[in-house]
Amino acid sequence: MGEKQVGSFDYVIVGAGSAGCVLANRLSADPDVSVLLLEAGGKDNYHWIHIPVGYLYTMNNPRTDWCFSTEAEEGLNGRALNYPRGKVLGGCSSINGMIYMRGQARDYDQWRQMGNTGWGWDDVLPCFTKSEDHFQGADEHHGEGGEWRVDQQRLSWEILDNWILAAQECGIPKTDDFNRGNNEGVGYFQVNQKNGWRWTTAKGFLRPAMHRPNLTVLTQAQAKKLRFEGKRVRGVEFWHNGEDAYAEAAGELILSAGSVASPVILQLSGVGPGGLLQDHGIAVRHELKGVGENLQDHLQIRPVFKVKNTVTLNERSNSMLGKMAMGIEYALFRSGPLSMSPSQLGCFAKSDPGRETPNLEFHVQPLSTEKLGDPLHPFPGFTASVCNLRPESRGYIRLRDTDPRSKPVIKPNYLSTPGDRKVAADGLRLARRVSAAPALARFAPEELTPGAHLTTDEELAKAAGDIGTTIFHPVSTCKMGQDDHAVVDERLRVRGLEGLRVVDASIMPTITSGNTNSPTIMIAEKAAAMIREDRLK
Repeated sequence: MGEKQVGSFDYVIVGAGSAGCVLANRLSADPDVSVLLLEAGGKDNYHWIHIPVGYLYTMNNPRTDWCFSTEAEEGLNGRALNYPRGKVLGGCSSINGMIYMRGQARDYDQWRQMGNTGWGWDDVLPCFTKSEDHFQGADEHHGEGGEWRVDQQRLSWEILDNWILAAQECGIPKTDDFNRGNNEGVGYFQVNQKNGWRWTTAKGFLRPAMHRPNLTVLTQAQAKKLRFEGKRVRGVEFWHNGEDAYAEAAGELILSAGSVASPVILQLSGVGPGGLLQDHGIAVRHELKGVGENLQDHLQIRPVFKVKNTVTLNERSNSMLGKMAMGIEYALFRSGPLSMSPSQLGCFAKSDPGRETPNLEFHVQPLSTEKLGDPLHPFPGFTASVCNLRPESRGYIRLRDTDPRSKPVIKPNYLSTPGDRKVAADGLRLARRVSAAPALARFAPEELTPGAHLTTDEELAKAAGDIGTTIFHPVSTCKMGQDDHAVVDERLRVRGLEGLRVVDASIMPTITSGNTNSPTIMIAEKAAAMIREDRLK
């Protein structure tokens, strides 16, 4: 059998994740253009996608997750980590922690200062608010009526309420909104949910556009490589339900496959570092040294505390009666533990007073376990995970071989600089200081991991390598910029090629100071406007 010809489209979008669903909606809003959206995974008709606590069953599940892993990491004392990536309509928005977070104004202003015109905070804020549907309505910082729902959480915990008071006793102000430009403070996260259900880009952006005759969506459609005519991209070769297929991009091809897959697709297509491609026997069509390089990610360090005189999720989930009660509460009210995001309470603080803005983010949870994926402890406990928002460490993502189905080489190089190791130690110290504050005294917190006997920078940094884990924020592997490692320009066009853009988290020049899903949606919102502008020129 020959290659199946799917047809010619004005826009071919590779990847129906957080960015791809936004692009599909915005570009197909013009009835004069045709849009093809390819998704390597399946439809989002799995019930655990939609129940918030279902992330426990969508991550590390080949139905919804690519089930990648890192290489062994020296900074993690030889450990390798699971590296979930969404493999379903909605992408990572269908399996992630649902936290609505933009980052800091400083992040975007620095992007602009690096030469990326049009990407400062004042430039991107309208892109955030355009698609937002905030539970409090519109104001100077928020929008309403958009496709991206932002809700309050439908729960509270005594231990978390008191952690807020303890943080305040340590000089961290209370806040009710982390998304006004400076996210310093402590409070409950806002989440991408609607009436207690997970809200995804597939629900918010893709479904309302599916009826449009000019939008074609194919699932089980995995890209193999791009096809070129000289320096112009002509289309994409892919498997559709296991058969060879080809789609032509008459206007533009847009890679929105994410920070892991977008650079690998480019590499498989002969676009990337020449030496790497030649090592794999791939002809160098266009050399771009930065493809797959500059990987940045947030490493979460997980100090765990045993407590007394309160109830946490540990006891409720370890009791049959508790499980039944949680199920009934969710069924009747869409509230309680089944409506929980993985982390409920947030805190942004400085690892030392010399910092201009907060460089630490805490994800505080009313539960504890030896390590992620293990059963919860049989006693009350909480976890005060802390991450360095602006890591200095840089890694890479590279093709493993020439088979597009092979899992890529993921090497984040966590804790590979003295600065990152120092911030890890200071973050653990701040977690201890909050836990020792008077507001938590009646719960008698006892540090289980890493252990109160560890006190020096060296001891704490090594311990961070033992208890650290990714919070799944890989970015910057096709970074935007003007230097010799930049892959795209400020309009997200791949440098030196025609008819090709990258639109996903991989284009971030530097990682944002917080969770990265909503910034990815902003990037797609801004990109869609630029693509439409360029078409009309």
